[in-house]
Amino acid sequence: MDIKDVMVEEVIVVNAGTRVKDAVELMNRNEIGCLIVERKGSPIGIMTERDILKKIICQSKDPEEVQVSEIMSKPLVVGKIDMDLETAARLMLKRNLKKLPIVNGNELVGLITLTDIVRVDHVEHLLIKVIEQLRKDGWVPPRKMKKVIGPYIA
Repeated sequence: MDIKDVMVEEVIVVNAGTRVKDAVELMNRNEIGCLIVERKGSPIGIMTERDILKKIICQSKDPEEVQVSEIMSKPLVVGKIDMDLETAARLMLKRNLKKLPIVNGNELVGLITLTDIVRVDHVEHLLIKVIEQLRKDGWVPPRKMKKVIGPYIA
């Protein structure tokens, strides 16, 4: 199965110069946990709920004063539109990513989450295979991913 069969195509984006407060309001309106950050129409980073917690709340910064570009995760790791699910899962697990923006060239065309992959019917064998291969290479799943992949770890 290809990534384009599972990804969300309507990705909400925000400009790098947007105030964090405005970006959070956008996330709340759309009931989403991340925004892809763009500069001049190209994706350059991702701002997640975790970024807000760690870099704004825990550091007592004013979300009305801080720009998204100051707290976004970068460089942006992306998947390609022609990628299959196994390759995407391997990339996400290896890089400890829960969310993977999908591009076609330099154009953002979608977003897939590890949860999206796990929810696909008949993909359990694929995920187990990827996890087993990575663990043989010494990969240890980070605590933040155990909730999603825990059932697949023996």
